[in-house]
Amino acid sequence: MRSFDPLSQPPKFAMPVPIFRIFDEALARSFYIDFLGFRVKWEHRFAPNKPLYAEIARGGAVLHLSGHHGDASPGAAAYLPVEGLSAFRDSLHAKRHPNARPEIETRPWGDEMIVIDPFSNRLRFCEER
Repeated sequence: MRSFDPLSQPPKFAMPVPIFRIFDEALARSFYIDFLGFRVKWEHRFAPNKPLYAEIARGGAVLHLSGHHGDASPGAAAYLPVEGLSAFRDSLHAKRHPNARPEIETRPWGDEMIVIDPFSNRLRFCEER
């Protein structure tokens, strides 16, 4: 009998999925779905009146939103590579969000647009050079 060697079968990692803490589901939906254009992939609750845990996506970007205390701290950040950053910015400006009018800044690694959600989490959209 051969013994199992965990190093002979290294794990296959996928892209990490950031978890953002949310405090108001309606506000989170308005921001992430209506404003940023993400779609809900799935939602979970342990019981009808328990906090939401959801997966949202847009293109290849995937985020988890959690209303559960302890899942994440407000003020987290995620780096989201994107192609067509200027067009994305223009589409956000056209929606005239009352608290978000992000602009593109040139960085050594590419053009970057930081969008801050209503819970102080930062989404760093970057079109790399």
